[in-house]
Amino acid sequence: MSDEQAEAIGEGLFPYRLASVRRKEATGLGADGERSIGFPPEMGAGEVTVGDWVAVDPEMGRVAAILPRTSLLSRRAAGVEIKTQHLAANIDTLFITTSCNEDFNEARLERYLALALEADVAPVIVLTKPDLATETSAESYATRAKALSASLDAVLTVNAKAPDAAQAFTPWLGEGRTVAFVGSSGVGKSTLINALSEAEQATGGVREGDQKGRHTTTSRALLPLKAGGWVMDMPGMRELGLHDVAQGIDLVFADLAELSESCRFRDCAHEAEPGCAVQAAIAAGEADEGRVARWKKLKAEDALNAMTMGKTRAEARRITRSLRKPPRR
Repeated sequence: MSDEQAEAIGEGLFPYRLASVRRKEATGLGADGERSIGFPPEMGAGEVTVGDWVAVDPEMGRVAAILPRTSLLSRRAAGVEIKTQHLAANIDTLFITTSCNEDFNEARLERYLALALEADVAPVIVLTKPDLATETSAESYATRAKALSASLDAVLTVNAKAPDAAQAFTPWLGEGRTVAFVGSSGVGKSTLINALSEAEQATGGVREGDQKGRHTTTSRALLPLKAGGWVMDMPGMRELGLHDVAQGIDLVFADLAELSESCRFRDCAHEAEPGCAVQAAIAAGEADEGRVARWKKLKAEDALNAMTMGKTRAEARRITRSLRKPPRR
């Protein structure tokens, strides 16, 4: 718990950290151990998330206040209406996990990076199953991962089933630290968490046909680590809708964001406008056209999702159509 969080606890209240959250109650961890915590009538379960520190009224047995967060990971919730879904709070490091096969996808990894950097969480890409690398080597996957962003904390290549797999994560663990694992199902997140923690998470393989995993983790939970601190496993996410992460996107693509400042027009779309520094860099071989296209798509998607409900549907359709257009050559 940070000093700011400790100072925010009201008189007569006690701090608990939420280890799991359900619709009508949560499980909190405090000085007296684990207990069930309810919510007041004016608070819904969607306002808190696993990892939150809360002040609890011991007599009522329910949350009196959500303590200040050091970080908050959130995404756009599924559905037509634009809503935010909190994923985790007070996380120090996000281990973005993918395997050295068809699961490796630059566009999806960049989404996770934007999510982490927007929340001021240190991102680490973890490459698992190096033995599955066929057409290209595991080292090539690591090279591609490192090229995604200069803001990466590190890129690790580990065999989740190896006896020494946990040693690679030592620099990010310890008392007072909280880490989380995200990624597709079947890439080895639960296996790694079993190696790092006192828990025994269910594990599963991948389908032979498409290399997609089966969901083994069904809900977020905070687990103690052998090396001290806490780890959170999150269900595999096929889609990660970004919402209000403009700064995170600019941090992932910091080189392109800086380059765009040299464009002649402030509202340059980086298509065919005269004086576009981004297109000039592509022509000179100094910027990758595919990476530029992914950057533009993420920025457009974030702008769409950040629109208020008062914006016109016509504007939303215009931005949606722009996402479907292939990049100009």
